[in-house]
Formats: sequence, C-alpha cells, structure tokens
Amino acid sequence: MKPMAHLGVGIGWRPEIADAVERLPGLDWVEVVAENICPGHLPDSLLRLRERGVRVVPHGVSLGLGGAHRPDPEKLAALGERAVALGAPLVTEHIAFVRTTTPAPALEAGHLLPVPRTRDALDVLCENVRIAQDALPVPLALENIAALFSWPGEEMTEGRFLSELVERTGVRLLIDVANLHTNRVNRGEDPAAVLDAIPLEALAYVHVAGGFERDGVWHDTHAHPVPGVVLDVLAQLRRRVDPPGVLLERDDDFPPEGELAGELEAIRGVLNGAESRPSASLRTPSRDSAPDATPEPAADATPEPAPDAGPVPAPGLIPDAAAEPVPDAVRTRVGLAQAALLSALVAGTPVPEGFDRQRIRVQSRSLAAKRAGVVAKVAPELPGILGGEKAYREAFLAYARNRPMTGGYRRDALDFAEHLLIRELPADPGDRRRLTAWWQERAGTRPARRIVRWARALVGRAA
Repeated sequence: MKPMAHLGVGIGWRPEIADAVERLPGLDWVEVVAENICPGHLPDSLLRLRERGVRVVPHGVSLGLGGAHRPDPEKLAALGERAVALGAPLVTEHIAFVRTTTPAPALEAGHLLPVPRTRDALDVLCENVRIAQDALPVPLALENIAALFSWPGEEMTEGRFLSELVERTGVRLLIDVANLHTNRVNRGEDPAAVLDAIPLEALAYVHVAGGFERDGVWHDTHAHPVPGVVLDVLAQLRRRVDPPGVLLERDDDFPPEGELAGELEAIRGVLNGAESRPSASLRTPSRDSAPDATPEPAADATPEPAPDAGPVPAPGLIPDAAAEPVPDAVRTRVGLAQAALLSALVAGTPVPEGFDRQRIRVQSRSLAAKRAGVVAKVAPELPGILGGEKAYREAFLAYARNRPMTGGYRRDALDFAEHLLIRELPADPGDRRRLTAWWQERAGTRPARRIVRWARALVGRAA
C-alpha cells in the first residue's frame, strides 16, 4: 500500500468557529463535513485557509456504505465533486449504515448506526466500498464508530472485521481513538487489541474527541474537552506508528479559542512523545460537569466476541470477493435485519429478537432528540412560533415517536409543521397563523383546507 501523505495536526472546521480556526497557530489542515458545503460556493474562511496552504479534507456522513443497498451514484458524485473543489488528497466516510431501502418505504436514521460483524455484512460492505472507490477521484478512508448497542450473533472482533475490510478492498482507515475508548468503557473492548490487529500501514489519519462518563457509561459527545484517557489511547497508537495526521473534533458547545489551541498543543505533546497526562482543562469530566443537553449516544455494555480461531492472514492472502458479486439473497438478509432494527428505533415497531431492549429504547430516544435538535437548526423559527424551546421539543418528540424521517431534515421540518396544522395546533390562533404562513412560504402551496385536515387526522388516528 502506498504511504499516506503527511497531514500533520488539524481541527474539524465548523462555521461557528471559522474565525478562531483561521487564527490557530501551527494549524496544518482541517476537515469539513462534506454535506455542509457547496462546491460552487465554498465558505470564504475555507478559501482563505486553502490560499495559506492549509489542506482541507471532506468528511462524509450520509453514504451509508454499511447499508444493504448499493451506494447512491448521486451521493458518490457529490462527494467526489467536493474533493475536487477542495483539492483534497482523500475523502473519508464511516463504517455504518444510515438508512434502509428494503422493504419500502425508505427509513432514515439521522445517525451513524453500527454494522453487524458478520460475514454477510462484511461481504456487502466490501462490495459497496469497491463501488465507491471506483467512483471517487481520490482515495477513500473509513472511520470506526462508537455504538450504543451490539448486534446479536456477531462472528468477528472489531480488529478482525477492520483487517479483513482492508485486505479485501485496500481501503484506508480513519481511526477514532475516542470511539475506541468509548467501546472500552461500554462494551468491554480493548483498544490495544484493536490496534494490534489492524494493518496500521493503512492508517490515513486519526480522530480525537471529548466526552464524559456518567454512571459507568461513556458519552462520546464531541462537545467536551479531550480527556486524558482518550489521549492515552492516542499515545498507545503513537507507540505503534507515526500517524500521517491527527485531527481534533469539536461539534458543539465550542470553547474559547485559547482552549482549542491548548487541546491541539496537548495532541502535539503526545505525538512528540511528551507527557500525555492532561492539564486541568483536559481532565475526564464528571457527572457534575456534564451539560444539560442530551449527549451523543454511548456504546453498548456487552463484551466483545471471543477472538476468532487462528491468526489474521497477511494482506493479500484472503481471496478478493470482487470477482463474485454479492448474491442478492445476502443483501436481502442484511437489508431485512437492518430494516427491522431501524424500524424499531424510529417507528416504534417491536425490537428484533436478541437485542438489548433497554439499549434500543435509549437509542430511540437519543435519535429523536438529535432529530429535534437538527430540525431546530435548519428551521430556527419553529421554537419561537411554538412558544419556546421546551414547548417545541415536547411537540416534536410527540410527532417523531411513530413518524420516521424519510426525506431529510428540511422536509422533516415541513412535515412536522403540517402535522401540527392538521391537528389545529398550536392552540393559540395567532401562533397557528404564523405557523401557517411559515409553512406556506417554504412549501410553496396552501395548507390543506380544514375538512381535508380533519380527514387526514381521522385517517392518522385509525392507523
């Protein structure tokens, strides 16, 4: 495998901290969420960074390469366009599924969900990765994720699963050390075992992020300072390999510029072999220091499967499955299992056999809360119209309980507003007129007449 180009130390670029990112000393590169930018209208901040020689890498979140369906050609083309527009040396995505298409209708998770570590799922993932590699103009790297639950009947360890993925596809790895720590606390998985098992020559770069522990569960929030325990995992990786790049992720609750600079300096200290213990600002947050906001879901507290018999074969010794397409029956099995799980998470159907029902309920609530938060960001007028953040969240969570998202967050905001209007809500006539005007302006049509709304409401109740 050709060595990865050196990236250095970077940070996740977000619009909320764009000015601060430009002023950070010694910044080598940035990563941007691919779906949040338009190739023809790049933010001025990114253009200025590029002019300074700072590399920009697009990080995708919506391909769902772990899904049973083949990758969407339009999504692949869009990701490739962003790579070209940014002059990126590679693009990255996740080992996850985010939607189902079989059986209809399509369901959207709005979140990265884990792929079962089974032979069927690995076969599907490998073929999807090869399709993506053929379509993209630059190399692809895939990130390990943290999960709130485990699949029943898994056949491989995380290390074995990642190793075979690399051996069969040549894909590079984006290793998130915060996710390795999350899975250690919540699933009993040893980060060292994963690092020992994977081919580190495939390493593209590393993610570092913060979180906190509550009641024995680690919450990977990306909204807290990076704690020492995560830096310790980075140090374990550094003792094995000199990573081409390391990136600090921060997605919410952004700290002052000086704290971001301090976190980057702590990462540099680990990479340079300096003392890896964190300063006071980087200590593991306790329950008392946790925010009121709902954190990202934690991973499942179940042990990793027993190691597979025998050593992992060296690269090139596993036959490449590319010559034989994955049978439709395999994709169907994977698709039905994913659909049953996602339906339980977002549509209130029964939890499939073998899953931890309590964990699935927690994940379901977390997905709905995240969905409410994103809708409030894409439609910030809604909380004001509905009487404030609390009233908005109560109304949205009631709406989302048995209504899965099928068309993205902007469509979800319109569907939510129509759902309220059908039920003659909000109760205040003035607020209802404001919501009607908001909906009509964005939907480009008139709200349904009252008799039609009543009919829809009756149908909905009957269902």
